Amino acid sequence: MNEEQVKGKFNEGAGKARQAYGDATDDPEQVREGEDQEMKGKGQGMWGDVKEKAGDLKDKVT
Repeated sequence: MNEEQVKGKFNEGAGKARQAYGDATDDPEQVREGEDQEMKGKGQGMWGDVKEKAGDLKDKVT
């Protein structure tokens, strides 16, 4: 697992927690910000996957 994947997992979890807090406090802004943070985390995770695959491919070629 690379740094981007770790950051992605953190942001996904933090976003879900923020959404739960927003739901519990009836704060739609927190829910929306949590959804944004979760999506950011998913994007980071995907970018980390791409970087990892590229590194694996590079290792196979050399």
